[in-house]
Amino acid sequence: MTPAAAALPRSYLFVPASRPERIGKARQSGADAVIVDLEDAVEPSAKPAARAALAQAADALAGAVPGTLWLRINALDTAHAADDLRLLAALRSQGFGIGAMVPKAGDAAALQALPPEVPVLALIETAHGLGQAHRLGEVPAVQRLAFGSIDYALDLGGIDPADHEALRHARCTLVWASRCADLPPPVDGVTPAIDDEAALAADSAEARRLGFAARLCIHPRQVAAVHAALAPTAEERAWAERVVAAAGDGGAVQLDGRMVDRPVLLRAQRLLAAAR
Repeated sequence: MTPAAAALPRSYLFVPASRPERIGKARQSGADAVIVDLEDAVEPSAKPAARAALAQAADALAGAVPGTLWLRINALDTAHAADDLRLLAALRSQGFGIGAMVPKAGDAAALQALPPEVPVLALIETAHGLGQAHRLGEVPAVQRLAFGSIDYALDLGGIDPADHEALRHARCTLVWASRCADLPPPVDGVTPAIDDEAALAADSAEARRLGFAARLCIHPRQVAAVHAALAPTAEERAWAERVVAAAGDGGAVQLDGRMVDRPVLLRAQRLLAAAR
C-alpha cells in the first residue's frame, strides 16, 4: 500500500531506541520521517531496557502521521525480533502509527508472515536481499525499499561503501525493483561522515541521479542538505517551466531545436511537482 506521492518522505532520521527523549527532538528537526533504531544503535544487552523505555514514551510517539514514524527492529532471523515485534504490536494497539523497518530483508515469505496491517520498510543490506528485491517489493505490506549501503558493501567482501561506481549496480537494481513493484522510488543509505558536507552532497547527487527520492540520515545536520540535493535545481525548474509553456495541451512541438513530446512533457511536469 503506497503512500500518496505528495507525502513521500525525502529524509528518514535515525534516533536510538535507548534514548526515547530524543524522539521528540528528531520529529521537530525538519526530517520528514524518524526511525527509532532497536538494531545497530542498541547493544544486545541494552535492548530489553530500550524496549521498556520505548513502551513508556507515549508523548514522544503521539500524533505521528502514517509513514513518518518507524521502528527498526532486529533482523527477523535473530533472537531479538520476536520481542521487537511484540513491542511494535503493543505500540500500535495504543494508536501510535508506527511501522517496521526490517533490516537484512531477503525473504519475502518472512515479510508475508508479519501482521498484514503493519507497514514495512524493507532494508536491503546483502547480495541475497538485492537478488530478491523485486519479490520483496511485491509483498503488500512493503511501502518502500531502502538501501543499507554500508552493510551491503561489507557483504560483498568489504568494498568501500563510498565508492559510487562499485555500488551503482546495486542502486540501479533497487530503483528497477521498486518500479517493477509499483512502489515509490527507493531510499538511499547513510553518509556516515556527519561533518563532511562534500561527501553528503556527492552521495545525495549520486542517489538522485540514479532515481532515488529519499535518503537515510544519522544526524539532524544532514537533513536540510539532503532535501536540497534531492530537489530539482533552478536550471531544471526553468527548463521544465519552458517545456510546459511550450507544450500547451500536450501536442508535439519543437523547443531549442529539440522535439518536445509526451514523455518530455511528463518529465517536466514531474520536476515541477517535485519542486513544489
